[in-house]
Amino acid sequence: MSFNASDDAHPHALVLSTEVRAALATHHPVVALESTIIAHGLPRPRNLRVAEELEGIVRSEGAVPATIAVLDGRARIGLDRAGLERVATDPAMRKLGHRDLAPALATGASGATTVSATAFLAARAGLRVFATGGLGGVHREWTRTQDESADLRLLARTGITVVCAGVKSILDVPATLQRLETLGVGVLGYGTGRFPGFYLHSSGEPVDWTVRTPEEVAEVMRAQDALGGADSALIVANPVPVSEQLDPELHDRVLAEALDACRERGIVGQSVTPFLLERLMRRTAGASLEANLAAVRGNVSLAARVAGAWTASAPNAAAHPNGRSATSHDGTR
Repeated sequence: MSFNASDDAHPHALVLSTEVRAALATHHPVVALESTIIAHGLPRPRNLRVAEELEGIVRSEGAVPATIAVLDGRARIGLDRAGLERVATDPAMRKLGHRDLAPALATGASGATTVSATAFLAARAGLRVFATGGLGGVHREWTRTQDESADLRLLARTGITVVCAGVKSILDVPATLQRLETLGVGVLGYGTGRFPGFYLHSSGEPVDWTVRTPEEVAEVMRAQDALGGADSALIVANPVPVSEQLDPELHDRVLAEALDACRERGIVGQSVTPFLLERLMRRTAGASLEANLAAVRGNVSLAARVAGAWTASAPNAAAHPNGRSATSHDGTR
C-alpha cells in the first residue's frame, strides 16, 4: 500500500518540508542529499558546517536542497536548521540503509540515511536527482565473502539520477561495474572516459558513455522515461579534479597496508568499510577526507545543475513519473 498527499495523517507518510513541497509543486529543481556523511562520516563540529555548506552550494546553483533523514520515526525530506543540528550532534543517531527504514518508522527511531535509503526515499517523494560522495559496491574477495553493498540492488529498481565520484576505492571497482551492467544500471562518465576512483580522479576502468554538460545528462534522463520499462537509476560519475585528488601513490600504499591489517585481524562484513576508511584517513593525515569532501562538493554542484537542466527541459516530468509519493506537510522550510 502506498500513501499520497491526501494521507497526511498517516504516521508513516513521508514528511516534505514546506520549501521542498513548494519546489516540487512549481517544478523548481531539487537535489536530494544523504545525511550519513553528517552523522557518521565527519568529525564534529565540522560535520554541521559541511552540511550547511553543501546545502549552500545547491542554493547557489539555483536549486533547493533536500537533506534526508529519519527523525522520531518520520522520514523527512528536507531538514531545517534544528534538524541538521540534531543529525550532526545526536550520538544516538543510527545509520539507516533501505532495509532499516520500516523498523525505524515503526519504532519511532532516528537515523541518518545511507545511499540506498536516501535514494529510495527521494524517489518516493518525487525527487529525481541525488548527490553523494561515492557509492557502495562489490567488496574485494567477493568470491569468498559474497559481500556486496545494498546500494546496487536498490539502484537497479529506483528511478533516480545519482551524481557521485564513482564507488569507494576500497572496493572491487571492476567487479562493481560488471555488477551494475548485470543489474541494468546506466553509467555516464561526466567529462571523462574513465570511471572515477572516489579519492582519485580515475580508477583506470573505462566507461562506455561520456557526457559533458548537465543538458546532456537531462537528455539521457528524458530518453530513459521515453523508453519506459522498469525504473532503474542513472549514475553520473563525476571525477574529483586532479588538483584535489589524493596522491595516487600514497593512496595505493596505505590501502594495501590497510587491507593487510584487515586480513590479519579477521575483520569481515560490515566492519570492513569503516575500518579501511578510518585507516586511510589516519595514515594519510586527513588527506583522504579532504579529497572526499572535494568530490562531494563537486557532485553537489553538478547535481544542482543537472536538476536545473532537467526541470527546464521537462517541467511536467519534474515529479516522479509513477506518481507514487507518500508525503505530508510539516510547515518547516
